[in-house]
Amino acid sequence: MSQPNPVLSGLLCRCPRCGEGKLFSGYLKLAPRCDRCGLDLKFADSGDGPAVFVIFLVAPIVVILALITGSLVQIAPWMHLVLWIPTTLLLSLALLPPFKGVLVNVQYRHDAHEGHQ
Repeated sequence: MSQPNPVLSGLLCRCPRCGEGKLFSGYLKLAPRCDRCGLDLKFADSGDGPAVFVIFLVAPIVVILALITGSLVQIAPWMHLVLWIPTTLLLSLALLPPFKGVLVNVQYRHDAHEGHQ
């Protein structure tokens, strides 16, 4: 059986071994094991990696959109807060699970473990 593409199965929040079972049992809580192939997901620890990648993606997008909006339409400064704070929150919350899924899938694919001395 060939392994699924770690990026695609991660974005779909699927198991890194079979690409079919659900990776999460909650919003960001990993399932204890895959409901399809039984893979024990205790190995997975993505740490703060997903949040860092999401910040590096969302921040430039929101800044560029705010600059474009400010150059096209004259709006009050408080209106920028009303527009861009919810946009930032929604984008960040929407992207966290797929990014965590990708990192867990890549960790499985490369058999990455915590460093030992």
